[in-house]
Amino acid sequence: MEMSFRRARRADLDALVTMLADDSLGARRERPGPPLPRAYEDAFAAIDADPNQELVVAECAGEPAGFLQITFVPSLSYQGGWRALIESVRVAGMLRGRGVGRALLEHAIDRARQRGCHVVQLTADRRRRDAIRFYESLGFESTHEGLKFFLG
Repeated sequence: MEMSFRRARRADLDALVTMLADDSLGARRERPGPPLPRAYEDAFAAIDADPNQELVVAECAGEPAGFLQITFVPSLSYQGGWRALIESVRVAGMLRGRGVGRALLEHAIDRARQRGCHVVQLTADRRRRDAIRFYESLGFESTHEGLKFFLG
């Protein structure tokens, strides 16, 4: 499957939110519309304006096939090293299992290398066992316990 990678555009937003909502966990927390809630547009604008954020779209046949968000984080640890945090990894339902996710993650890892990061981090909900196995197949290791404190 021929694929290219690019920064997300505002015109992609409906497709990206639809991908976020396309599973049992996302369906409970996302609102793909129509109409698309304004908060998604505001978040997109903030991400797009931040030089340490990349919303990367995998494109096949001119359409978004998947996406993820990379946040580049400076740190005092590791002698002032930078890390890349990957979030919101999604592949369009009809394209799952066809290599889109693997190519997208490999692209993100390459971007982290290009930015001089010393580590790439991601989290996955424990209920997403298939996703965790997929990340492990790419070389990710479970080294820490992740905790969240929900504010609302």
